[in-house]
Amino acid sequence: MSQTVLLGDVVEVNPSAPIKKGEDVKFVSMDAVQPFQRNITYLETREYKGGAKFRNGDTLLARITPCLENGKTAFVDFLDDNETAAGSTEFTVLRATPDTTDSEFIYYLSRSPEFRAYAIQSMVGTSGRQRVQTDQLKSFEFKLPSLNEQKEIAKVLSGLDQKIELNRRMNETLEEMGQALFKHYFIDNPEAEEWDKFSLDDIAEFLNGLAMQKHPPKDTENILPVIKIRELNSGITDATDFVTSDIPEKYIVCNGDMLFSWSGTLKVKIWTEGNGGLNQHLFKVTSDKYPQWLYYYWTKYHLNQFVDTAANKATTMGHIQRRHLKEARASIPGNNKLKEVDQYIAPLHKQRVNCLLEINNLAELRDSLLPRLMSGKVKM
Repeated sequence: MSQTVLLGDVVEVNPSAPIKKGEDVKFVSMDAVQPFQRNITYLETREYKGGAKFRNGDTLLARITPCLENGKTAFVDFLDDNETAAGSTEFTVLRATPDTTDSEFIYYLSRSPEFRAYAIQSMVGTSGRQRVQTDQLKSFEFKLPSLNEQKEIAKVLSGLDQKIELNRRMNETLEEMGQALFKHYFIDNPEAEEWDKFSLDDIAEFLNGLAMQKHPPKDTENILPVIKIRELNSGITDATDFVTSDIPEKYIVCNGDMLFSWSGTLKVKIWTEGNGGLNQHLFKVTSDKYPQWLYYYWTKYHLNQFVDTAANKATTMGHIQRRHLKEARASIPGNNKLKEVDQYIAPLHKQRVNCLLEINNLAELRDSLLPRLMSGKVKM
C-alpha cells in the first residue's frame, strides 16, 4: 500500500556527519560522477576543507546546472563500515530513514523522470550557475510504497545496473586488449617500419557535421537528437536538442559509427545510442577500404598529439584542422598481412561494439521500467 509523502519527511537531506576540517578523507569530485551511472569512476583522498559529507547507502545528487540536467547521480557503496567521506560542494546528499525508506530505492527515486523534472524546474540563480535549493527538494511529493516493495523495486533496477557495470568492465578489458594488439603489430613491430605510410585522411573519410540549428524540426515526429560534443560525453539527455530527420543521409549517425570530436574536448568514440544528426565540430569517420578497427586505433594513437595541438590554440575552444589529419601518419601493411592481423583484432572490436550496444539496451530497459515501477503501474 502506497502513501503520499514529502521527501523531507522520509529522507534526510544533507545530513550531518563527523568530519573535522584538516582531516584527510576519501573525496568524490563532480568529474568522478558520470551521467546516469550509479557507480563513481574514481576516488581521491583530500584534506577536508568543506563540502558534502556522506556514508554508504547515501545518494549523491548534482544540484548545479548542467550537471543535474545531465543526470549526474551516484550511489555510495564504496566506503568502509561507519566511514564518512566528502565530496564537491555541488552535491546534495540524500539518506534513507531506517524502517521507512530503502537506500537503493531513494537512489532510483532521484533518477525518476518526475523527481528530475521537479528538481530541474525548481533551480534558481543566474544563468549557467543555477542550483536546486534544499527546501525545494524536501517539498517533493511522491507515492511511497511499503518498505518491502521498495526493496523489491530496487532489487530489479539494481540488477540491471549490475549487469551494465559488468559490461562496462568487459568493454574496458576488450579495449585494453585491442590497444595491446594494435601496439604489438603496428607500433612495436620492426616490420611496420617497412610498411607504406599514409595520412589519417588517406585511410578514412572524416566528415564534419552540419550547423544543426539551421535544420530545426518541422514537426514532433520526424526528428532526430542532435549529437554534439555534449552528447559524445554524456549521451542523450533531457538537454539534448533535436533536428529534422530530413537532412542528407550521410549526416545521420547510426549505431556502430565512429565519431571524433575535433574541437573543445577531443574524443574518439563508437556511437551506440541510436540514430542522430551529426553536429558541427564532430567528424563521422568511415572507410570503404579499411576495417573500422584500423582507423579507430590509429586515430586514438594520435589523439594525445591532437589534444596538445588544440591546447596550444589561442582560442577559448581549442581545435585541430584538417592539415593535422594529413600530418598524422599511419603504417599500413599489405593485404595479406592486414588480413592476418584482422583475424585477431576484428573479433575483439566487434565484441566491444556489441558490448556497448548491450549496455545501451539494458539502460533503455532500466529507464523504461523505472518510472513504471515508481508510479505503481508495474507491480512487484
